[in-house]
Amino acid sequence: MKEKATSFDIAYQAGVSQSTVSRALRNSPLVNAETRQKIQAIAKALNYKVDKNASNLRSQHCDTIALLLFEDPTNDNSAINPFFLSMLGSITRACAHKGYDLLVSFQQSSNDWHADFEDSNKADGLILLGYGDYVDYEEKLIKLSEQGTHFVRWGAEVKNLPVVSIGCDNFLGGREITEHVIKQGRKHFAFLGSASSHAPEFFDRYKGHCQALKDNNLVVNTNMQFNAFYTEEAGYKAACELIASGQEFDAICAASDLIAIGAMRALKERDINIPEQVAVVGFDDIAIASFTFPPLTTVKQDTQIAGELLVNTLLDSINGKETSTTLITPELVIRKSSGY
Repeated sequence: MKEKATSFDIAYQAGVSQSTVSRALRNSPLVNAETRQKIQAIAKALNYKVDKNASNLRSQHCDTIALLLFEDPTNDNSAINPFFLSMLGSITRACAHKGYDLLVSFQQSSNDWHADFEDSNKADGLILLGYGDYVDYEEKLIKLSEQGTHFVRWGAEVKNLPVVSIGCDNFLGGREITEHVIKQGRKHFAFLGSASSHAPEFFDRYKGHCQALKDNNLVVNTNMQFNAFYTEEAGYKAACELIASGQEFDAICAASDLIAIGAMRALKERDINIPEQVAVVGFDDIAIASFTFPPLTTVKQDTQIAGELLVNTLLDSINGKETSTTLITPELVIRKSSGY
C-alpha cells in the first residue's frame, strides 16, 4: 500500500527545505510567489494533506479564531443584531483567505472567555462583536488585557485601556446625517438613542448630531434626547415618549436603523406622515433599511472592510506585530425617509 506523502517528499521534489514547504502551504508572504505556487502544485499532485494536529503541536497555534457575539434581544430567535449578521460573512471570508477556521459562539456562555478559548488552545485569539451595557462590559476587557489575551473588538475607541478597536467614525456619521436633514429645511430635531457612557457608539453619534445643530445655529435641546437601546421596540417606546411630550419636532435622528424603524411604526400609528411631516433617519444601513416604507435614509458602516480589518488586526497581534485602533469613514445613504 502506497505511503502517504510527507512535507519532506514535497521539499525533495521542490528543492527547498521542509520549513519552506510549511510556510508555502500556509500562504506565508515569507516565501516568494513563484516558489509558493510550485510547492503547492507539487503538494496537490502528491495529494498531500496538512496534519493540523502535528502542525499545531509544533507551533502552539490552532489556526482558529473565536468570534464571540453578544446576545441581543431580537424579534426572532437569532439573538444576533442584524448589523452583525452582515459582518459575520465578511469575517468568515477573511479568515478563510488567511487559512484560519472560525469558531462562532456567544459571549455570555461563560464568565471567563480567556480560559474557554485561548488558554484551552481552542482559538489563537478572539473577535468581540457587541457588548450590551458598556460600563459592565469594560470589566471583561480589563481582564482580557491583564491576562494577555489576543483580541480585537468592534466598537468605539477605548482611550483609557490598552484595547484595540475597529469601528466607525460615529461622531462624523452623526454630524453628516444631521447636516443632510438640516439641508432639507428641518429645524426641530429629536434624537432617539442613549447619550451616555453606557453606549459609547450612540453617545458619539449624539455628539456629532449636536455639533451639526450648533454649526447651523439651531438649538440643542437636551429634552429632545430620548433613551433607546438597540431594538425596534426601544425605538417605538422612545418615539411614543417624544410624541406624548407635546414638544414640536419635524425630524428624528435615531442612533440605529432598528431604533428608527421602531420610531416609524409609532409615527404611522398616529397618522404622522414620513417625510412630509417628520423626517426620519437611522444609522448602520442594515438590509431591511431599504425595504421600509418609505425607504430609510441612514449611515452605512462598511461591513466588508470591517471584517477584513478585524481579522487582519487580530492576526497581526497574534504574530507579535504592533496594532492600533482604526475608525472606518461612514457613508451617507440617502433615501426617501429624509425627504430628499
